[in-house]
Amino acid sequence: MRAVIYTSPGEVALAEVPLPVIVDSTDAIVKVTLAGICGTDLHVVRGDFSGIEPGTVVGHEFVGEVVELGSAVRRFKPGDKVMSSDFTACGHCGWCDRGDHWHCHERAFFGTGTSFGPALAGAQAEFVRVPHADTTLGLLPPGCSQEAGLLMGDNLATSWVAVERARLEPGDSVAVIGGGAVGQLAALCAQAAGAGIVVVVEPNATRQAFARAHGSLSTDPSNAESLVRRMTGEAGADVVIEAVGGNGPMELAMKLAGPVGRIVSVGTHAAEQWAFPVARAFRDELTIGFAIGDAIRLRRRLLRLVTGGAFDPTVVIDARGKLDDVPHLYKQLRNQQHLKVVVSPHQ
Repeated sequence: MRAVIYTSPGEVALAEVPLPVIVDSTDAIVKVTLAGICGTDLHVVRGDFSGIEPGTVVGHEFVGEVVELGSAVRRFKPGDKVMSSDFTACGHCGWCDRGDHWHCHERAFFGTGTSFGPALAGAQAEFVRVPHADTTLGLLPPGCSQEAGLLMGDNLATSWVAVERARLEPGDSVAVIGGGAVGQLAALCAQAAGAGIVVVVEPNATRQAFARAHGSLSTDPSNAESLVRRMTGEAGADVVIEAVGGNGPMELAMKLAGPVGRIVSVGTHAAEQWAFPVARAFRDELTIGFAIGDAIRLRRRLLRLVTGGAFDPTVVIDARGKLDDVPHLYKQLRNQQHLKVVVSPHQ
C-alpha cells in the first residue's frame, strides 16, 4: 500500500509499504478515508522527539472504514464507518477506568515511533492497524462529517480539554496563545463555554484575520499584553490557553494571566526545562497545568456539541489533497500557508 514515511529531519516521502495485518485479537484494520496533517506531525518530522526512525509511517489523525477485525473485537463489524483517537488505550486498566486514557500502560501513539510508547505505524496511509479497537475507535454517526470526526481525534479534543482543565466559567476573559488549528479551535470552544472575551495571540496576519472572523479579538505577540490589559480593565486574563509549545509561549502566558489566573498548556513541548517564575506564581496564586486531549473520554461530548450546532470545527480546514500531495503540503503547513490540511488516501 502507499503511505507517507519519515525519511530524514524535515523530510517525508510517499512510499510503498506492507499492508497492516491483525497482530492481536483486539486489533482492527481500517481503510483510511481521510487523514490529517497536524502541528505535532511537524514536530515529529523536524526531529524534535527521539524514537523516529527513517521509514516510520507518520500521521495520527484519521477516519475510515473497518475492513478486518480481531476475534476479540465486539463493538464493530466490517463496513462500519469509524473515527479514532490519536493514541490507543486498553480500556480496562485503572487509568482507563478513571478516564485518563493517555496514562494507560498499553498506550501507543500513531505515527510517532517510540516517542510516546511502543512504535505504531501512522495513518497517512491507505490502511492502518488499530490496537484495542473497542476503546480506540468510535462509530462515526449520521450527522457528523468525516472532517469533523477526524478533528475530534486530536485537535478538537485537545482544544476542549484546555477549556475543561482551565475550569472556564461564563464571563471569563480568555487569551489563547497560538493561532494554529488547535488555538483557533480552543477559541471557538471557549466561546461555546461562555467566555466573555477571547483574544487570540498570533503573529501571522492571515491567522489573526481568521480569529477575528470567528468571534475573537486577535493581536501580534508584541501587543498582546497591552491588549489583554486594556480589554480586562488592567486585570489580566482569567484563563490563558498556550497552544504553541516551548518556553517563549509559556513566558508570554505568565505575562497575560491575571491574579488567580489559570494557565493551561496544550502545545507540544520538547524542551526538558523552563525557568519557572515561582515568586510571581505564588504572589498571584496562579494555577499552571498541562493537558493532552483524550478523544476516547471526550468523544461523546464533542459529538453532541458538534451535531447540536454549538460550533463547526471544520472551519479550520483550508487545504485538502491526496497522498501524492502530502510532501508538498507538509512544506506549506510548515510555512504557515495553511491552517489545517486533510488528505484522502484513496483518491
